[in-house]
Amino acid sequence: MEPSDVVTHKNGRQRKVAGATLPDENMRYMNRGEMSASEPDIEDEAEGLIRGSDSEDRRHRVQPGIRGELGNVSLLLFLYVLQGIPLGLAGSIPLILQSKSVSYKDQAFFSFVFWPFSLKLLWAPLVDALYFSRFGRRKSWLVPTQYLLGLFMLYLSVTVNSLLQSEGGPKVATLTGVFFMLAFLAATQDIAVDGWALTMLSRENVGYASTCNSVGQTAGYFLGNVLFLALESPDFCNKYLRIVPKDTGIVTLSDFLFFWGMVFLVSTTLVAIFKRENEHGKRKRRVQEETQGVMETYKLLFSIIKMPTVFTFCVLLLTAKIGFSAADAVTGLKLVEAGVPKAQLALLAVPMVPLQILLPVVISKYTAGPRPLDVFYKAFPFRLLIGLEYALLVWWTPSVKQEGGFPVYYYSVVLLSYAVHQVALYSMYVACMAFHAKVSDPLIGGTYMTLLNTVTNLGGNWPSTVALWMVDPLTSKECQGAVGQSCGSPEEAGLCVKEGGACVTTLDGYYVESVVCVVIGLTWWVWLGKKMRRLQEQSPAAWRCRINQ
Repeated sequence: MEPSDVVTHKNGRQRKVAGATLPDENMRYMNRGEMSASEPDIEDEAEGLIRGSDSEDRRHRVQPGIRGELGNVSLLLFLYVLQGIPLGLAGSIPLILQSKSVSYKDQAFFSFVFWPFSLKLLWAPLVDALYFSRFGRRKSWLVPTQYLLGLFMLYLSVTVNSLLQSEGGPKVATLTGVFFMLAFLAATQDIAVDGWALTMLSRENVGYASTCNSVGQTAGYFLGNVLFLALESPDFCNKYLRIVPKDTGIVTLSDFLFFWGMVFLVSTTLVAIFKRENEHGKRKRRVQEETQGVMETYKLLFSIIKMPTVFTFCVLLLTAKIGFSAADAVTGLKLVEAGVPKAQLALLAVPMVPLQILLPVVISKYTAGPRPLDVFYKAFPFRLLIGLEYALLVWWTPSVKQEGGFPVYYYSVVLLSYAVHQVALYSMYVACMAFHAKVSDPLIGGTYMTLLNTVTNLGGNWPSTVALWMVDPLTSKECQGAVGQSCGSPEEAGLCVKEGGACVTTLDGYYVESVVCVVIGLTWWVWLGKKMRRLQEQSPAAWRCRINQ
């Protein structure tokens, strides 16, 4: 469910990292939830234009429906698909790294790749306010950003094999740097496309932008993650797609990167040449966007954060997901470590798609009232218990492994666990988004809701990074078969093996984390969860931002 931030006076649209595999909530906040904030702003702007239009304009008023704008809708959908590709690839790299036995500290370091979508509010005002008017307000950022995305992909297609298969192990720092840039550029492209959607589509059809965002990013993430991991897996391809087995998959990471790098370069060139912003046409009225200055936007954000209710709510959002961090960030990697094929794990996302579409619709019926955070509060302990169930699942996995892989009933249990997790996750997610919409000041709805969604996203990212970082320090190992040796560090582990011994895990840090996180989560629920519920009792005036005119 993951989010898009365009910060302007009239054009803030709210909508939205990861986990292709088991339970990462960040992608959900990154890709969903931030595109509905300022429909009132759009309406006000459009009504003003209508009142000021002449009789000739009225004769050509856009009619309801999208037939006359299928080209624009298709372009938006395609741009969002492109945005999802690098995000999906970034989500697949941890599974590839895990199959190469990298440390969890390295995984934690790579997890910073997913932070740009949590921090893009910091540079969104720049994207919104700085541009070349002759070239186009949104194209000024979209075109160079997508060219850079394509060039980075082409660079990676040549170097990724050496980065993953170097003698000393994968070069995690370089991989993190490159994929961080991909995510940063994708987040910047997201800001530009979200803003362009407001003027690319007519007033009657602007609501389709949210659909394009949701469908496009989900499809792109699926292509870059689930489909790639399946086609890259020799076992999956030999089992389902080939008659004669081979040692490699149908595509390699290098091939995949090269293909999409070329798609980025070619499509961006076509958009730069043939697509103009604010085109005049028989069925389209020119929409003038109002821009708020960069400094004014930053001052507005600061004034929102200073409000006591908002500050308290942000602190609660930043700490609420600590209890879920071990389950969300580490479980999928632990299953891969236990021998579950990463392609099979990624494919579990496929049957979840219908559930993920239906859940928000069902849950929204219970969050539409005056107290949406009651649903958040009630779902909280169930999601904590699912975290413990995930730990039991990881513990059970090695005992059911067979020579040919894992039995069908094992994948059924994993799928059921994931489905139950999704119900709890979406209950909290939809409740949180509903409360954001309820309290956001309508005069500055875009900026206000973008801020809350960004804080929500960040509140899921930082605990996940810490959880990954702490797995190794909390793990205890001892050297068996070599007297006087230990396994406290990689060097000591090497000496143990050199002396004919083997490092055996006596206490897995993942299980320690799982218990600690649940304890922290229950403590938060008892003491701070009630405080969050009480925020619903605040008057609307407590959430209004008093801006100095």
